[in-house]
Amino acid sequence: MFKGQRILALIPARGGSKGLPGKNIRNLHGKPLIAWSIEAAMKSNYIDRIIVSTDSADIATIAEEYGAEIPFMRPTELAADNSSGIDVCLHALEWYSNKSDIYDLLLILQPTSPLRTASDIDAAIETLGAKQAKAVVSVCETDHHPWWSSQLPQDGNMENFIRPEVLNKNRQELPNYYRLNGAIYLIETKLLRKTHSFYGPDTFAYIMPPERSIDIDSLPDLLLAEAYLAK
Repeated sequence: MFKGQRILALIPARGGSKGLPGKNIRNLHGKPLIAWSIEAAMKSNYIDRIIVSTDSADIATIAEEYGAEIPFMRPTELAADNSSGIDVCLHALEWYSNKSDIYDLLLILQPTSPLRTASDIDAAIETLGAKQAKAVVSVCETDHHPWWSSQLPQDGNMENFIRPEVLNKNRQELPNYYRLNGAIYLIETKLLRKTHSFYGPDTFAYIMPPERSIDIDSLPDLLLAEAYLAK
């Protein structure tokens, strides 16, 4: 299906993290957090190369221990709180292009999604082929239905908080809504260079279950993932 197409898996893992300091190498069920994504990528049937883009020597050392490549250290200007994730992707692609090492597809695996499996990765790649898509992004069903959410006025009055057509309805009666879960971003490298975006008319969803969609950004997230893995 993907004969002749080369896939570069990029795990972005900068050293700075305000919500959960050092989160990318925090222990999760006996392994550093980043190790879960590296090991899932290594079990994929389609990935040609797995790299970690980081500005941290500690992350680089651990990533190499678990089998990922560290072809470069991420430049400081791409490791700030407000640095663009797209720029991190383009930097990696440009680094390889300068060495005449060309990839057809770029797969982003954020280390904060440790419960994403090799089967999820391969299924997302196969979705791209089956849909003849140019990009695939993972989603899961929303934890709380957005129709039960609204803005509050300054005085906190809730008279118009819920739309009339939603009042007294059960969740099962509402249409399904999905959210980005941050686990998988897959795109043709030519399209990413052209549009600087993963989203467009040729982007399709890969739906993951909520229990594999935990995105670790805080200590409660880490504890929740630990609870799932302990089972």
